[in-house]
Amino acid sequence: MAEISSEMHSSGPIVSRREALQATAGAVALAALPLQSAAARRSPAGVSSDIAVSMNVNGRAHTLIVDPRQSILDVLRETLDLPGTKKGCNQGACGACTILVDGKRIVSCLTLASMHDGADIQTIEGLENDGELHPLQAAFVEHEGLQCGFCTSGQIMSGLGCIAEGHVGSPEEIQFWMSGNICRCGAYPGIVAAVADAAERI
Repeated sequence: MAEISSEMHSSGPIVSRREALQATAGAVALAALPLQSAAARRSPAGVSSDIAVSMNVNGRAHTLIVDPRQSILDVLRETLDLPGTKKGCNQGACGACTILVDGKRIVSCLTLASMHDGADIQTIEGLENDGELHPLQAAFVEHEGLQCGFCTSGQIMSGLGCIAEGHVGSPEEIQFWMSGNICRCGAYPGIVAAVADAAERI
């Protein structure tokens, strides 16, 4: 064994698995550099890839210049200064960013603004009328469908979609169709009661 070991050592330096992986990764990164440089040369400095998008938000028409990678959530919060729509998980899992687009509820964090040119968008800020709460907003207050309030705007917008879709036949049906909206405080009984109550008022 000693002779074999010495022969292996004498044939050259021993490279560990980690060093081999690091060397391979470095070679791959180095090989990609010319492609990146070529791509950079094809994009002249000062040329913007931003695009114009028109949308109607809460009854007001807007024409915006947006990065095609921007979500509707970021456009609402950062460009239109409408922070009522919350950024929760930013992965489409919690429902805090739910809004209505052309009457249908969506999670705005996963929806590109550039794909909704001409869309009609409704957010929590557009629900009140001359200082009067929307019936669903009022029902949330009456039934204590909120605690910390972070998820509430998404819950209410999803609740409006649930009512418009006709999924309010029973508490169990409401629970099922509202299951994409998470309440960390656990105010679910009040949320379900509020949606059921508002469905009879709207």
